[in-house]
Amino acid sequence: MNLALPDIDKMHKRLVELVLEYAFQYSESPGFKLVHGGTSPFYFNCKKVTLDPEGQYLIGNLVFEALSGVGVDGVGGLTLGADAPANAVAYTSWLKGRPIQSFIVRKARKDHGIVASIEGKVKAGDRVVVLDDVVTTGGSTLQAVSACREAGFEILGAIALVDRQEMNGRENIEKEVPFFKALVTREEVMRLYRQTAG
Repeated sequence: MNLALPDIDKMHKRLVELVLEYAFQYSESPGFKLVHGGTSPFYFNCKKVTLDPEGQYLIGNLVFEALSGVGVDGVGGLTLGADAPANAVAYTSWLKGRPIQSFIVRKARKDHGIVASIEGKVKAGDRVVVLDDVVTTGGSTLQAVSACREAGFEILGAIALVDRQEMNGRENIEKEVPFFKALVTREEVMRLYRQTAG
């Protein structure tokens, strides 16, 4: 299948627009309670982007492009945040003729049937990149990294849809994996927010 090369810069710009429109909320006072217990003036709920057809098209292509030349066998992360992005990448990779498996990391190990914390066709020795929708402290990304190591995967890096640029999330992840990339940063979203609000 011969698909035209996507314009990555335009895709990135459009993804920032989608995140601002559907996933982002801002309050001058830190009124949003976060998973780790703290509060922040910024809130991202990316499900309306990661589950959207256009959002999946953009995420699939942008992550696939970011993995170009990496030689990755699988992408996935902690359910629920990583599920849609991983599936978008797998679908895109098939269309591009370079299949990458998607996988799901359970929050708790299954206690019946085949006891497993990871679902999918990935296996020990596979080279994987961990995905996440939003990074704050990096906790969910690192939980997935730990499960992947336990399963015998080689961790090549981590990619997030949004880096909140708070609570040392990037730094915490970079201590544990060879590379970390965010498709969108809070800074980019805030810049567009101010432009459109002004």
